[in-house]
Amino acid sequence: MTVILRSLETAVPATIMVQPQVRDVFAAQPGLTRLGQRLVGAAFDSSGIETRYTVLEELTLDRSFDDPLFFDREELRILSPSTKVRNEVYAEEGTKLFVEAARKALAAAEGIEASDITHVVTASCTGFFAPGPDYKVVRALDLAPSVQRYHLGFMGCYAAFPALRAAKAFCDADPDAVVLVIAVELCSLHVRSSNNPDTIVGSSLFADGAAAAVISARDIPLTGPALSLDHFETVLTPVGEEAMAWNIGDEGFEMVLGTYVPHIIDDHIVGALEPLLARDPSLQGLAYSDIEHWAIHPGGRSILDKVEAKLGLTEQQLVPARETLRDYGNMSSATVLFVLKNILDQPASPGNDRICSMAFGPGLTVETALLTRIGAIPAADADAVMAPAAADTFADTDAVPADLEPILTEAGA
Repeated sequence: MTVILRSLETAVPATIMVQPQVRDVFAAQPGLTRLGQRLVGAAFDSSGIETRYTVLEELTLDRSFDDPLFFDREELRILSPSTKVRNEVYAEEGTKLFVEAARKALAAAEGIEASDITHVVTASCTGFFAPGPDYKVVRALDLAPSVQRYHLGFMGCYAAFPALRAAKAFCDADPDAVVLVIAVELCSLHVRSSNNPDTIVGSSLFADGAAAAVISARDIPLTGPALSLDHFETVLTPVGEEAMAWNIGDEGFEMVLGTYVPHIIDDHIVGALEPLLARDPSLQGLAYSDIEHWAIHPGGRSILDKVEAKLGLTEQQLVPARETLRDYGNMSSATVLFVLKNILDQPASPGNDRICSMAFGPGLTVETALLTRIGAIPAADADAVMAPAAADTFADTDAVPADLEPILTEAGA
């Protein structure tokens, strides 16, 4: 029995943040030291990001808002609302994205109706409320009240994998199950000005986005590309518990992104892949680059550089991850699903269609997955898929002062 991801759709909010503009705002904040200003410039310019999205309409330079909570356009000042205020926005705006992404995924899953959904699995680490997003999706999409609901909270950037793994387990246990998986993150709610390098790097990377998938083992003909969910593995690295964390503060959630994270990944990525690749005898002895597709969570440009070099992958194999980072930034748990969407929407190639996917998060946790792309997409349609919002001017992504490399480049920027 094959468990298939039958549809994968994404959604982003309407407000676009252009990286050089955001950089200039952060660099101009009161209380920022000269070193802080240099760190802001280096982090933003070396991020590999051109555009990001946010649910906060206030984070625009196009117009001012009365009684702003997050950004005073007149003074170009980033404000510090309480965690309660930020979470209230999460409950309202997050629900919209959960529902939008879920609705799109369900509409794209041909042969499956809302009444077929048996399980809903949601993942998010940027806010909390109850009844939660799983409940809101059931109500908004008029799903059966008997749908089983599961919410994976506060796992971080790797949470899409436990969600997909749970979906596969449900389908393995019940061949008639149909699982709706949704990952939504509103990272921009927790933005703040600071001289702290971790906070600066986080401000340069994180963004808002949503992704949803419909998964089932039902024998329904495929009319487009899909993914076979083959194997999943989890590995905790022996070091790194304090290097990457996500804590709740009085003025939002606080990111810890230690400078040693890319080194930890570089040291332990091969070991983390071993149990996954051992699940498929056909992959034994192959060079990593012989697996055609690599869906790597783009935690930052430096992390992608380390993965590419350590595994001997080609530049082309990292294109889906780098394009996702460039066009959307790091959307925490939703991001790797954007990368998989990029691969799904590529035209069929003469090579193999195996996909090795990885994400990294607090712990330091490494989640891995083996998938197979099945079905095809006409080449003529591929260019129109995943077209990012355009911006006229972008940052020079190579302009990192040499003396700041140990602080920023090795922190994932």
